[in-house]
Amino acid sequence: MSIRTSYKHTIAASYIGYITQAIVNNFAPLLFVTFHTEYGISLSKIGLLVTINFCTQILVDLLSAKFIDRIGYRVSAVAAHVFAATGLVLLGVLPGLFSEPYVGIGIAVVIYAIGGGLAEVIISPIVEACPTEGKSAAMSLLHSFYCWGSVLVVLGSTALFHVFGVESWKMISCMWAVVPFFNIFYFMLVPINTLTAEGEGMSITNLFKSGLFWIFVILMVCSGAAELAVSQWASALAETGLHVSKTTGDLAGPCFFAALMGLGRVLSAGLGDKYSIERYLGVSAVVCILGYLMVTLSPLPILSLLGCGVCGIAVAAMWPGTYSIAAKRCPLGGTAMFALLAFAGDIGCSSGPTIVGFVSTALGDNLKLGLLSAIAFPALMLVGLRLLAGRHKQDKTCAS
Repeated sequence: MSIRTSYKHTIAASYIGYITQAIVNNFAPLLFVTFHTEYGISLSKIGLLVTINFCTQILVDLLSAKFIDRIGYRVSAVAAHVFAATGLVLLGVLPGLFSEPYVGIGIAVVIYAIGGGLAEVIISPIVEACPTEGKSAAMSLLHSFYCWGSVLVVLGSTALFHVFGVESWKMISCMWAVVPFFNIFYFMLVPINTLTAEGEGMSITNLFKSGLFWIFVILMVCSGAAELAVSQWASALAETGLHVSKTTGDLAGPCFFAALMGLGRVLSAGLGDKYSIERYLGVSAVVCILGYLMVTLSPLPILSLLGCGVCGIAVAAMWPGTYSIAAKRCPLGGTAMFALLAFAGDIGCSSGPTIVGFVSTALGDNLKLGLLSAIAFPALMLVGLRLLAGRHKQDKTCAS
């Protein structure tokens, strides 16, 4: 099975790409409390690190709609991992070089966020373009590796914190850079197809004219916000709001969340096309609302932590499910559609945790009440799914 001819290697490299994205998005949040105590950075400014990360990814998503088809899938995938590896190394180096460590952290976040944004845009089309069957299942399985990557980051970082101490987080950040560094060379070798031939995909203007496309945008915003509002703050919630140790908080908060989200995506991949994705997402949104209520209103810490896991399994199918529906109903959407949907998803990823941070600060650093405000996102997703159900006639053309 040659690396240069087998698409199994392409899919394997894509899996590692999503693990890379998990490292980029989930390592720094494990250090939120450390940043707060070591550098005296406020919770609202720490929340802005999430905004910096995803706003950078948003900008990359938006620009990608124009340039990825021109420079090619392979160059984009390799560049994504170069930026990710560089940013992770700089996260461990730059804070000590600035009188204001927050500036150094922010610069590193921007650099690895460029890699995360490119990976997010390019990897799904690469897998979608592989000559394999069961695209919906393949997409869910692909996105499950983001979850397994998140679990790996939490478990690996927790073990390293235990061995070397939390104060060694800068060295540990550099160690995580090995993963994207390896994948740089893997993506140089594997076979890669394109989603549509040059000139065949829908233009950005035509996508913007489609009412159906804008429903997908709503679903992606809600998917990103519902997922990240919990995952980005789960560790800090467990440490400060639920009064457990950092190790327990990391394992029972973001790790539990990511593990159940991964299991949920494997489950949805197993279901394949046997059930309506739209109905599955509707049930997921309802369960997500219940999970938020468990996290925020339960008087018992164990039930709140269990709520994090409920949210994880609830949001599992939202992002890949929306991608699958869009690919099916807008077959000519091409790379531009995936880039713009990633753009919408990152708007949600940015707004969800940021809203939680600002609401928490306004309410006396009460993270539980801050998280309660994010319940609006799965509720809005139900509205989007209802709108989607009424537009069956536009499935093939994606035109309003």
